[in-house]
Amino acid sequence: METAQLKRLNGLSEKIFLDRYALKDADTNNTKVGDTVLVLTKDDPKFPTKEVGEVIDRKGKQVSVRLRSGEIVESHIEKLTLNIEQTPEQLWDRVAGAMASVEATPDKKQEWTDKFRYILNDWKLVPGGRIAAGADANDELTLFNCYVIPSPHDSRGGIMNTLTEMTEIMSRGGGVGINLSSLRPRRSIVKGVNGSSSGAVSWGGLFSYTTGLIEQGGSRRGALMLMINDWHPDVVDFITVKQTMGQITNANLSVCVSNGFMKAVKEDLDWELVFPDTTDPDYNDQWDGNLDAWKAKGKEVKHYRTVKARDVWHTIIESAWKSAEPGVVFMEYYNQMSNSWYYNPIICTNPCGEQGLPGWGVCNLSAVNLSRFYDAKNHDVDWEDLGKVVRYSVRFLDNVIDKTPYHFEENRENQQGERRVGLGTMGLAELMIKLQIRYGSPESMVFLDKLYGFMAKEAYIASAEIAGEKGSFPHYIEDKFMQSGFMKNIVEAYPEVGAAIHEHGMRNVTVITQAPTGSTGTMVGTSTGIEPYFAFEYFRQSRLGFDKQYVPIAQEWKDANPDQELPDYFVTAMDLAAEDHIRAQAVIQRWVDSSISKTANCPADFTVEDTKRLYELAFELGCKGVTIYRDGSRDVQVLSTSDKKEEKKNEPVAEDKSSDDDVLAGLNETLKVNVKPEVEKTFDKQYKRRPQILQGATYKINTPFGMAYITINDMNGTPSEIFLNVGKAGSDVFAMSEALGRVCSLFLRYGDHGNKVALLVKHLKGIGGSGAIGFGANRVESIADAVAKALELHDEAYSENHAEVYLSATKEVTATVEASDHAEGHAAAANYTSTASGTLDLCPSCGSASLVNTEGCKSCTSCGYSKCG
Repeated sequence: METAQLKRLNGLSEKIFLDRYALKDADTNNTKVGDTVLVLTKDDPKFPTKEVGEVIDRKGKQVSVRLRSGEIVESHIEKLTLNIEQTPEQLWDRVAGAMASVEATPDKKQEWTDKFRYILNDWKLVPGGRIAAGADANDELTLFNCYVIPSPHDSRGGIMNTLTEMTEIMSRGGGVGINLSSLRPRRSIVKGVNGSSSGAVSWGGLFSYTTGLIEQGGSRRGALMLMINDWHPDVVDFITVKQTMGQITNANLSVCVSNGFMKAVKEDLDWELVFPDTTDPDYNDQWDGNLDAWKAKGKEVKHYRTVKARDVWHTIIESAWKSAEPGVVFMEYYNQMSNSWYYNPIICTNPCGEQGLPGWGVCNLSAVNLSRFYDAKNHDVDWEDLGKVVRYSVRFLDNVIDKTPYHFEENRENQQGERRVGLGTMGLAELMIKLQIRYGSPESMVFLDKLYGFMAKEAYIASAEIAGEKGSFPHYIEDKFMQSGFMKNIVEAYPEVGAAIHEHGMRNVTVITQAPTGSTGTMVGTSTGIEPYFAFEYFRQSRLGFDKQYVPIAQEWKDANPDQELPDYFVTAMDLAAEDHIRAQAVIQRWVDSSISKTANCPADFTVEDTKRLYELAFELGCKGVTIYRDGSRDVQVLSTSDKKEEKKNEPVAEDKSSDDDVLAGLNETLKVNVKPEVEKTFDKQYKRRPQILQGATYKINTPFGMAYITINDMNGTPSEIFLNVGKAGSDVFAMSEALGRVCSLFLRYGDHGNKVALLVKHLKGIGGSGAIGFGANRVESIADAVAKALELHDEAYSENHAEVYLSATKEVTATVEASDHAEGHAAAANYTSTASGTLDLCPSCGSASLVNTEGCKSCTSCGYSKCG
């Protein structure tokens, strides 16, 4: 018991462990005094809150729980989550025994129970979330994190089958990837119904909508990746679909780009958008989305239109610049590098992009915690122990394949035919800080090449040795396997790998994957995936108020070096140049036979042209995919009366291109407003039309959701419209802010009764959310509160006739007014919030404004929620 107490987690780590991965007791009637439990402290249907505590008293169904904060709460046993496992040791024992149980003999079972327990101890290997939660816990729970299912058959029945497969997988905790390229383009003829198709993108909306339902109704959020190939006639619609609110909201998007397309971009060539002839008698039976295979059969391909490759590429880049989507997967290059090139082409990736898979392929993931392999005595990596953990971990993941339940026979046949595993890492940034190597520096590139090359070598030799004992994967053909781009590279660098494979064969078609590890990394308390830390300091709210805290390794340094700034090798994701993110990804990609979930973080002033160069750099350096996140969206202020073209390009507020009637119609549709007939007749007369030219000012105010740019325009000396820009385009915060601005504008421009500005301020001021920022008069409770403060500032500026605000009566301009100095303010929401990024989004789990983009995924710095599991 003493050891268990030593290993007990605390804070957010403990909460994540108990909530997501520890074995549960389904019958809370078994609750007794002394049990560690999760208690529901906020019974909100959308954003429930759970806290960790110890049961100190029970009377019938009522219990008293002392929370970790010391507070005592009264609750009911139905609001408890009772954990059978309360410490990591108990989880390690369960998982080690489960994975060793598939060994052939009792002696082997005991040998590998001990070895697996060794690598799990102290989180040297952190099992994938599904393995940790599901191993020997429930026969229904998959141990695979994610799946790719075949592209939908191009029929109503085929699409519904795909929907059913997706739902079944998600309901058991798996994420899903789907390539939509098999579906005929928009407006193409469908003879069976004497009509035309709504197109591939519209069916993507169906898959997205269903994912949202699973997210709301299940115990684990559904995760979905949608992809489309660069030759598909609907590719441009797919690229821009998220610019229309509500079409696809619960999926990540990526375009599958070919080498030929990139050549056409470089040489400014035309690009053909094509699709098979749907009247071909073999179309229904043989078309599966693989255009090359279709052509190889001599089948006809119908030309739809010719575009400029650079135009399509620019659309991808511009959309990614605006909203971080779509990502790009260089799919032809991916297949050239893939070890399964000769029998099972990669068609899509999982939701976070780290695992390219064939139809019915699965992710089988765990991560080596690199932070545990610092040799302090020699100021180096403990290479010997790292090699041992890598070798044992390959067998651990190989055993998962035989331990997990299979809910689709096709998944079992595919996975047991190729035995695909994905060993990754977490804690890289922490290890590099201990070694005093600055992430992104030239020195770091040399180190990353050495580190990940070493791990790949050890993993491949381990897989070969397992093949010598248990046999190679069934689809293994040595000469073809060795022809893949990846194998040529690793054998050239490490001839011993080629020798081991030649002697023993190969147990697994792939061995290495770099996944996000958002939740598990946060639980363990180290840096996640291969990313730098998102931030080193944050603010935690307690009953005593806000406390400034540091991540543990930064806190240790500060304790040893009080009153000193962190050294430059303490680098955050936003400190790095975007190109350094890509170069680090490319160096690691050399040693990863699958792919990498990684985000290149870019500053707010990163331009479309910068984004273009970054994407093209990723292709040139051999990355298999690329995703960026630009901090903020359209947040560059215009401080002068520049020409209209420039203002439209950089202006922080959305230009009102629609008529007032269009705005009202959209608002009615969005908010389901039912206007009475008698009001409809008079509304037009009372609603003030917007003139072509308005004067106004833009106020920059920090909020719990990031920096807000609030533009207030006047009509006849009085505020008549408000535009709000908070967060990035496509985010929940951005959408709700835009809606708030529109509703306020409608209120200000309707009727002549009373002081509408004062009334609006009265109703908006002081509205609070999950957190606040600033102190005293500068305290901002929410975006609504920020609007009220901006209106007050605007009224003061107007009354004093500030010339710098009202620059011109002939041009529509904006000026920046700094609302307050937040040098000592707290960057974003309550509980746990990073200071590294100015734009956060709402977490669908806890509701706080603490959802950040990292590692190609979205994760919550407050509750540990991760979109990718």
